[in-house]
Amino acid sequence: MNRKFASLMLGTAAVLGMSCAGVMAGDKTVNIGVLTDMSSLYADIGGQGSVAAAQLAIKDSGLLEKGWTINLVSGDHQNKPDIGSNVVRGWIDEEKVDVITDVPTSSVVLAVNSVAKEKNAVLLVSGAGTTAITNAQCSPNTIQWTYDTFMTAHGTGKALTKEGNKNWFFMTMDNAGGASLQADATTAIEAEGGKVVGSVKHPFINSDFSSFLLQAQASQADIIGLGNAGGDTINAIKQAAEFGITDGGQKLAATLVFISDVHALGLDAAQGLSLITAFYWDQNDATREFAKRFQEIKSDKAMPGMAHAGVYSSLMHYFKALEKLGENPHDGAKVTAAMKEIPIDDPLFGKGEIQPNGRATHPAYLYEVKSPAESKGPWDYYKLVATIPAEEAFLAIDKSTCELIKK
Repeated sequence: MNRKFASLMLGTAAVLGMSCAGVMAGDKTVNIGVLTDMSSLYADIGGQGSVAAAQLAIKDSGLLEKGWTINLVSGDHQNKPDIGSNVVRGWIDEEKVDVITDVPTSSVVLAVNSVAKEKNAVLLVSGAGTTAITNAQCSPNTIQWTYDTFMTAHGTGKALTKEGNKNWFFMTMDNAGGASLQADATTAIEAEGGKVVGSVKHPFINSDFSSFLLQAQASQADIIGLGNAGGDTINAIKQAAEFGITDGGQKLAATLVFISDVHALGLDAAQGLSLITAFYWDQNDATREFAKRFQEIKSDKAMPGMAHAGVYSSLMHYFKALEKLGENPHDGAKVTAAMKEIPIDDPLFGKGEIQPNGRATHPAYLYEVKSPAESKGPWDYYKLVATIPAEEAFLAIDKSTCELIKK
C-alpha cells in the first residue's frame, strides 16, 4: 500500500499504510511512529494531540508534493517502560519505522532511547523531560526537542527563590522524571541562597495527596514544590486548595505545567501560578495560526500544548534534514547528524541549535496564570513575565556529562 497520507487508527502498534519500499536504501519513503500516552495521566499532554501535530507536520513538510511517501503509526505505551520499548522494537523490526516521536514519561523514554540506539532509528523526544537524555544516557540517535527539567524546574526554582521564597518542601512523584524535577529545582534554589527543608515521594499516578499535604503544611516552608506533572499536578493543586494551603500563607510551585493542566484546574484554582514553558499558543501570529489549524483536526477543540508543538517542530526539522540528504538513508545516526548541522529557526520555538549531546535549544518563557477577570476568552490563560534566552534556558553544554561531547 502506497498512500500519500495515512488515516489514523489509535492503538498499540496499529500500522497505517506502511510501504514495503521503506526497507530499501536510498528511497524516499518515511515511516513515523508516535509513541504516547493515549488513555492515562499524560493523555492531554500528548495523546491524540501528538498524532494531530504529526499529521500537520507531514502535510506542511512539502515532501508529499515532491514524490515522498510518508506513513504514520501510533501507539499507547501506557506509561510502562516494557510496553513502550516492546512497541518500538516491533515497529522497527516489523514495520520499518524510521523515527519515533513524543514519548512522554521519563522512565519510558529512557527505555525507548536504548532501543532506538540499538536499532539505529531516530528518537525525537517532545513529551518527556528527564535531563539524563542529554547527559549520562545521551545517544547519537536521540534529540530532545521541547523542554527538560532543567528548563522548567531549574527556571522555576531560580525565579521564585530570587523573589525571597527561601525555604522549600517538595512533593515529588516517585520515578525518574520526579527525581530530575526535584534535583534541577534544588540546584537553582541553593544557588540563590535557599534550601530544601524537606521532601516526600508520592506514587506515580496518584489520587490522594492528603498525607503528603499534611507533611508539607507541617514543614512551614515558604514554597511547596510539586515535582510531578499532568494528572498528579492537577490533583495536588486541587487538594491543596481544599486544605487551605495558600490561605495559610504557603505558596505552591509547579515545576512542570502544561496548558491542559491549567484548563483542567480552571482559572479560579490556577490563577497566580508561575510556570515556565517553551510554547504558548497565543504568543505570536505564527503560534496562533498553528493553534487554529490544530484545533480544526482535534475533536475536543483543545489548544496545543508545548509537547504537541514539539512533535510538529521536531518532525519539520527532521524533514529538512531528509530533504538536505536527498533521500532517506534509513540510518538514524546519519539523519540526526544532518539535523544538528541545520540551525533551528522555527516559527513556533524561535532560533537555536541542536547541541552535540542532542539538546535542541530555543527561548523559554516565564508566565503567570491570569485571573478569571483578566482572561478575555477560552484558553486565554497566560500573561508573559519574562523571556529566557536560548543560551540560558538549558544546561550549559560544558556542564553536560554526555560522552558525545568528548568525542
